[in-house]
Amino acid sequence: MTPPGTSDELKAAVAARRDLGPDYEDAIVEGFLEKVDSRIEQRVAQEMAARNLPRPPGQARANDNQGLALAIVSLIFGTGTSTVAIANDAPIEMMLLIWLGIVAVNVAFVLSRRRT
Repeated sequence: MTPPGTSDELKAAVAARRDLGPDYEDAIVEGFLEKVDSRIEQRVAQEMAARNLPRPPGQARANDNQGLALAIVSLIFGTGTSTVAIANDAPIEMMLLIWLGIVAVNVAFVLSRRRT
């Protein structure tokens, strides 16, 4: 089963090859294959979504930068609030409470990611 438009794109690539000559053959073939590859990825994603299947490992962690961002924000927030607490002679329990809250948020994030 050929995806819609693929045969037209192949005909256009062959025609372009005839017009441009063999010097552009590699670029034409690569462009065509990229389009086909993109369509295959789309169809696989649609099929998996229709079947409620998990995404392939490469796509499952596409948003791993969220964890890094949370870690950076947590460190900045924790350091800033600790600095303010120290400057205002806050009790050590206050700083421990702040850091425990930060750790709790990070642990909750990690646990929520494992379920998906």
